[in-house]
Amino acid sequence: MSDNEEKKRPNANYQLSNKNINEEQLVFHYNRERRLAKAPQIVRDLYKAEPPRRFSLLRPLISTKPLAMMFGSIVVTSILILVVSALGLAGNSHNLDGNRLSLQAIQYEGAVIVVVKKTLPKGVLARFSSTTTAYTGAVDIAVQPVIKAAVEQEPQAVFYHKIFFTLEPEEIYRFSVPFESGELAIVFKTEQKTIGVTLKAE
Repeated sequence: MSDNEEKKRPNANYQLSNKNINEEQLVFHYNRERRLAKAPQIVRDLYKAEPPRRFSLLRPLISTKPLAMMFGSIVVTSILILVVSALGLAGNSHNLDGNRLSLQAIQYEGAVIVVVKKTLPKGVLARFSSTTTAYTGAVDIAVQPVIKAAVEQEPQAVFYHKIFFTLEPEEIYRFSVPFESGELAIVFKTEQKTIGVTLKAE
């Protein structure tokens, strides 16, 4: 065979493909739509074209049910803590005839200094107050060390003191008791109300 002669395959006269076929009827070996139609739902969700999400601070916190439940529990707990703190139900806060009392006892050189902070309820707190107007006038105070039943102790003398509430929104009273004790029993008495408080000295 010379170089000038055209090289032909042995079955050159055999037609390998149908030249009259419509291109739209051709079946390709890889067709994404046909393959995804038979795929599970999880795989189809991965190939979904989603528009880019806008920035949101809340959406990542509640994107799934467990995250939403955890976020909801945190919000409810925070609201309960705020309500309890605002109503004075936690700590050494007490309500005396429309006045809110915050108490503190400090041990100092054989004596105990008692600090009484009186405030008037405002806003929402005023609605939960027992009286429409806070009490003003004399308040009798009796203080005694707490006697534990397991230890035999001689009865201690009761220390008496008197303070006066005014219409000032905030007042602070300080007085010392002539004995040193880790825990004090204090009674506050107005003309109509009496409350008893057990206070630990710091």
